Amino acid sequence: MTSPINNDSQQDTPPVMNERKTGWRAIQIKTPGSNNNGNNKKEKKSESQEEKKESSNENNQQQQGEEGNEQQKEDDNDKEEPNNNELSMVLSALRGTVASQKSTTRENPLPISTTTNHQQSFEEEPSSPLPTSTTTRNARADKIIAAAEAARDEAENKGYHILDNIDVEAANNGFIDDDEEDDEQTKKKKEQQQNTSEPTTPIPAQFSPQQELTKMEKHRIELPADKNMADYVTPPTPGTPPPSDPAYSEQLQQAQTPKTPTSPSPTPSKTIEEIDRTIKANTLSPREQEKYDKTMLDGMEAFFNNQFEEAETLFKSKADEDPLYSLGLGAMSFIKALSTSDPENAEKATTQLTATYEFANGQILAASAKKPLKDTVSHYITNLIGNNSTGLPTNTPPLPSEYMKGRPMFITNGALRAHVIKAECCLLMAMLYLTQETVVGYLKAGLNLRRAYNSYSLVWQEYKKMGQEFNRYLDKDTISAIQFGIGSVHILLSSLPTKILKIVSAFGWKADKHLGFALLKLCMDGQRIRSPLASMMLLSYYVTLMSYCPQVLTRELLEPSIEILLNAQQIFPNSALFLYYAGRISRLSRNIPLSTQSFMYTYQVSQGALWAEHGMGYLATHEMSFNCVIELDWASAALRTMELQDKYGSPAFNKYFYGVCMEMLGNRSEAILSFAEATTLFINTPKKKRTQIEQFIEHRIQFFEKSGYQDMDYVLPGFEVCYLWNMFSCMQPNRLESCLEQIETTLNVIYKREKEEYQVRTLELMPTLPPPNYYDQRAILLLCKANILSCLGQSSDAIAHLNWIVDHKDRIHYSKWILPYAYWESGVISWYMGELKRARALWTSALTHSGYDFEYRLAIQLNLAINHAIEMGVPDSPSLKVSESQTTNNGRKRLPVTNPHPIHAAATAQG
Repeated sequence: MTSPINNDSQQDTPPVMNERKTGWRAIQIKTPGSNNNGNNKKEKKSESQEEKKESSNENNQQQQGEEGNEQQKEDDNDKEEPNNNELSMVLSALRGTVASQKSTTRENPLPISTTTNHQQSFEEEPSSPLPTSTTTRNARADKIIAAAEAARDEAENKGYHILDNIDVEAANNGFIDDDEEDDEQTKKKKEQQQNTSEPTTPIPAQFSPQQELTKMEKHRIELPADKNMADYVTPPTPGTPPPSDPAYSEQLQQAQTPKTPTSPSPTPSKTIEEIDRTIKANTLSPREQEKYDKTMLDGMEAFFNNQFEEAETLFKSKADEDPLYSLGLGAMSFIKALSTSDPENAEKATTQLTATYEFANGQILAASAKKPLKDTVSHYITNLIGNNSTGLPTNTPPLPSEYMKGRPMFITNGALRAHVIKAECCLLMAMLYLTQETVVGYLKAGLNLRRAYNSYSLVWQEYKKMGQEFNRYLDKDTISAIQFGIGSVHILLSSLPTKILKIVSAFGWKADKHLGFALLKLCMDGQRIRSPLASMMLLSYYVTLMSYCPQVLTRELLEPSIEILLNAQQIFPNSALFLYYAGRISRLSRNIPLSTQSFMYTYQVSQGALWAEHGMGYLATHEMSFNCVIELDWASAALRTMELQDKYGSPAFNKYFYGVCMEMLGNRSEAILSFAEATTLFINTPKKKRTQIEQFIEHRIQFFEKSGYQDMDYVLPGFEVCYLWNMFSCMQPNRLESCLEQIETTLNVIYKREKEEYQVRTLELMPTLPPPNYYDQRAILLLCKANILSCLGQSSDAIAHLNWIVDHKDRIHYSKWILPYAYWESGVISWYMGELKRARALWTSALTHSGYDFEYRLAIQLNLAINHAIEMGVPDSPSLKVSESQTTNNGRKRLPVTNPHPIHAAATAQG
């Protein structure tokens, strides 16, 4: 199929169909300045109205004339600068969306009204103790807040600058909600803004710990800006790695290739004298280093202001002289690899980061700044026999003031700077390997994460010794790098499930995401080289969590993500990177037109620069194809995907996704050809190296080929993609109703087919035709239907469908992922209905399944939901397992019902 030719007026937009031909539909996207004609019509109407009123009232005429002139001036200003600040326009509309959702939430606090019994059953246990982790975290938060208050009082006397004033009384009460501080006029203005439907995140039953911990999550722990962080927080030491599976080590050894060294050797073959001849030690003082790094700071500002070529030129100017500038090139390659999802770009980024690692390591060796053996042994013993599960070196006190008056012997600033650069290279490589979603990738990520944290731990130890005189011995960018690195490691590890952590096998302690938030917040507010990277890290964290668990976490995390975007918009008003995140957040808030507009801006500002056009431009086009699917515009989604073939992302997924769109449009012959081509794109890849998406595509196409594509009338592959990528939660109610109608039609087709085949068995003795077996097809359709009903707030109607899946699990042979996802969906419905304990138990039961498609993706999803329940204080309960003896009256296995409820009784009767 050939791509259509664009009109001249749309050269700056991604290619789309402009006319409706053979079922294709155009996408109407509002661009800046597109409403000028509408404004002119409004002005003409206002002028005609003024002429009519002129004879009746002259005073009103003058007032209306003045208002018309003011409006015309504003319109003229908009015409002069149509693209001046795209991100601010998107954020203003997004804030209006959130404000309207708040008002809707106050009017409808619960999505369903049948939760009274569940609330009572859950509230009958007021004396049940909260989990130990929650109590520990509250005590830890109180200590840190008290220390921050003391530091604030001391800083006020000495003239220090503190980031924010912390209201301890408010903190102890769960913090003051922003909504309570708004004036009535502000509330009225918010309610008058753009109105869109609220996200489908349920508000659980009334439970006091939820309100307290949720507000504490919004107001993260603040640390003093000009004080030594080591006096208030104690990140964990690297410790000893937990034992890993020997089979994983064998896979890692087999995957090692000389082209892409994933774990650069910390001890090169060259001697220190040989390295000293090629790489000189950095002897600059902290203040001299800050002046020298001004070019690096300018390069980062140019990069996030869409001046990509200028940023690359600045980084290259000193890349051969300083490892930090080489790291700037590595960061550009890292972002390009993430935005393009291209294995070749990932390999180039790994090569650049590895070279920077060796460069920084050479500076360390040249300065002879290695970690003392005594400290290594001490850290090992501390983690082995101690209980430091949330704290960096605890055995390193600040040096006494008498000693600080002299000239204490610290590791030089240049050597510590090289250590954090080396650690940051490993951190970025670990993130690249995590995105591969393979066992080998997780193993490589674990090696790099541990190597990174070892270097961060060494620098933290020296930083803690310096006490409050740290500014004399460290430059500001090195301190910012410590905040960025340790904070990123903690929020990264806190989001990984146990299944992946066992493979990663990097640390023996549990990450503290609140510590990660606090450190990244300090880094972001410091306005140094890594500040925009810290903003990106936090935005990536929030967007990823909301994308994995939109029905559980969207409502809580939406406002913090918008707050970070607002801070970034003040410094980088037109950044393509932050516009991309604005599009993702708009989609999660169900504002698809605003999301598409954000992605369109991202595409436009990335044009002209080869690096951004191939990275951000294609990424924005890919996201707009998903928005087309959410709008059920399969034609435009197929067209955009076809344009991305061999340019962005996985070629196999692009080809499969194009075939899915063709099938949803009724063009089955084109769909079958696309499915056949998709399998050839990864046939030469070993099975162990295939991604989760490629494994899913292979299994689905094999399932279609089992019947020779004769059973395609009984499947809706487009809705399968919508479910697995959590797109139903982003749809408007009218779109969800359309999906329900199509699912019901397909279920009726299956029912008629089964009836016909059973009819044959009543007329013919021992027919050659096997009994009807459409359990996989029906189960997937019912799973999608249950998710749609949950998004519509009709959770009780989904119970019977999920029970049918569990009842017939032994007959679902090909799609093994259906059952664990059914447990996930059952947990979401229990969450909606206020049964928080049951929801957590169902999610825990889903983790016991293994060996299915998207296993690690669902594990992340389940881990995030379970951790959220733990933070809310939901007590643990035994996982729900169906035993052989648990049957219904008619002999079918069912999930045990711990809390009898009329809805469950009705579902049992229907089953």
